[in-house]
Amino acid sequence: MLNFNFYNPTEIFFGEGQIAEITKAIPSEAKVLVVYGGGSIHKNGIYEQVSAALSEFNWGEFAGIEPNPTYQTCMQAVEKIKAEEFNYILAVGGGSVIDGSKFIAAAANFEGEPWDILSKGAEVKSALPIGVVLTLPATGSESNSFSVVSNSETHDKLPFASILVQPKFAVLDPKVMETLPTRQLTNGVVDAFVHTMEQYLTYPVDAKVQDRFAEGLLMTLMEEGPKLLSDDVDYKTRANVMWSATMALNGLIGAGVPQDWATHMIGHEITAVYGLDHAQTLAIILPRMMLEQKEHKREKLLQYAERVLGLDISDEEQAIASAIEMTEQFFHRVDMKTRLSDYGVDEEAVDKITDQLERHGMTALGEQQAVTLDKSRQIIAASL
Repeated sequence: MLNFNFYNPTEIFFGEGQIAEITKAIPSEAKVLVVYGGGSIHKNGIYEQVSAALSEFNWGEFAGIEPNPTYQTCMQAVEKIKAEEFNYILAVGGGSVIDGSKFIAAAANFEGEPWDILSKGAEVKSALPIGVVLTLPATGSESNSFSVVSNSETHDKLPFASILVQPKFAVLDPKVMETLPTRQLTNGVVDAFVHTMEQYLTYPVDAKVQDRFAEGLLMTLMEEGPKLLSDDVDYKTRANVMWSATMALNGLIGAGVPQDWATHMIGHEITAVYGLDHAQTLAIILPRMMLEQKEHKREKLLQYAERVLGLDISDEEQAIASAIEMTEQFFHRVDMKTRLSDYGVDEEAVDKITDQLERHGMTALGEQQAVTLDKSRQIIAASL
């Protein structure tokens, strides 16, 4: 096992009715800006619950954070914060709203051009505190320090990380999933699954605890994920998927192990250029990444095939081929397409996405830096 530091300060309020807990979690003297997306929280009862919990607070709201939050929209929220002197952010939404809120929290206190946080890795020295009411389980952003923000003018989609923007608390109520459309449920399951794979499907370092945790998450998502799309889905299924998505990227399974993230880097560029949902890009790229990198990942691929998928690995080549095929079949079982052509993206994408990767310095990806630009090109071409 590799050396690691693990620290997760986010307090979790999990279960039905827990939105009321934000009354206790936010300091009474805070002036709270509630940040949310397209307005669905007005239709599913979440806005009313949040309003009730904040009834004794001085608070306002900022709506309109898009899927794949943009720098331009986030900066509008920063202007509101400065003009009206808000000092606490409550993000009510999924990963995009939370990621956007993290950038807003950092940008509000940043001296200089806030885009430098993303484009130049400028240090975040202070940030407004953030709380979260999660409405869509997917990214795990509710209990980690990572964020990804897009620039609608330059077509850049860039990450940053700072412990200063990690949420102080997160409310996870599986009941909020009842009104989510199929597309969002599908995205959530796939996103959580690939997050887990990025930290698991690398090479062995005898990290037995992390491996077993990751395998449990993968098995749970493969078992419970398809149930979300049925007409009689119950609270237990929603709860297991919601908690799996949080655990997939709260730092626990990634502590002390090598991590990949090549699939994500290519996926980010596809989203930036073609506007596909983040999870859609992951489902397209991962099977081809697994195939291209099968020699580098042989031991963990066989472990995945045997422990997670229950395959006989005596014939290693057949086991690996079957594992990759079953992974893609799982995406289909949750109604996720797995080819660029399924979204009307043609062969021009090969050059466009490769050029984007090169422009952003993404020329050696993966846990062993083995995914060269040429290999990325091959993976994208194989994903058409």
